[in-house]
Amino acid sequence: MTTHLPNISPFISSKPYSELVFIKLGGSLITDKDKPLQAQTDLILDLLNQLGVFLIQYPETRVLLGHGSGSFGHYMAKLYGTRDGVRDEMGWQGYHDVWRKARELHDIVLACGLDFDLPLPLISFPPSASVSASNRQITTWNLEPMTTAIDNGLIPVVYGDVVYDDQLGGTILSTEELFVDLASVFKPERVLLFGKTDGVYEDFPNSQKIISHINSETELPQTLKESDSPDVTGGMVEKVRLMQKLCALSPETEVRICSGSDMSQMMDALIGKEVGTLITHK
Repeated sequence: MTTHLPNISPFISSKPYSELVFIKLGGSLITDKDKPLQAQTDLILDLLNQLGVFLIQYPETRVLLGHGSGSFGHYMAKLYGTRDGVRDEMGWQGYHDVWRKARELHDIVLACGLDFDLPLPLISFPPSASVSASNRQITTWNLEPMTTAIDNGLIPVVYGDVVYDDQLGGTILSTEELFVDLASVFKPERVLLFGKTDGVYEDFPNSQKIISHINSETELPQTLKESDSPDVTGGMVEKVRLMQKLCALSPETEVRICSGSDMSQMMDALIGKEVGTLITHK
């Protein structure tokens, strides 16, 4: 009996690439953040399908994908206070519970990426297995496997996760915090953060006026505040501050915060149109 190898995925390529894009699917987008453990599976499928369509049209682009933990990780994290540190047996129980629920959503995202005629070559890089930190600052992360994955057209997937910390015992790092560290090494051309809103609102919570451009020195408006849903890693304020930091570390990178609820806006962002809020170094 002859065994035939499958056809090589059109996404996989060892040819030089012209652009690297970091993409985050926000936790409030891919879960119902007000209801514990509720994944928006149909929406995740739509989002990943759009990504696949984009990569077929732009094969010279490489992607590093991240996602939030939404209603899977944040409720557990708030219950145990895991972000603030892990210092006793109950804390380590919480560390495990947060890891388990964050991983549960991660597995849903990975499974959705396979649910197409042309499955996306997603490959998991869980921070809990590879990152060490000191007071929430990453100190160790072997990126050679991730580099090889990107160079060959695979799509590394990271997510907000628990990590060991030599000062706090354990803590949680958000996807944005991971992106800051990764951007300092990979220098992506673009970072796209897809959430439920069309951008960063100047007049939150009225949400009528979007800030079109923020740079590394922009003072954030007083009206900008955290989301109403549980978010132990800081909500929109911290997201913007971290992206300002990312742009300072990688000055050529452009960041956009925009909607992933609207598939046409998502595709516009992917192909480089001006949507949402732009964050740059200058």
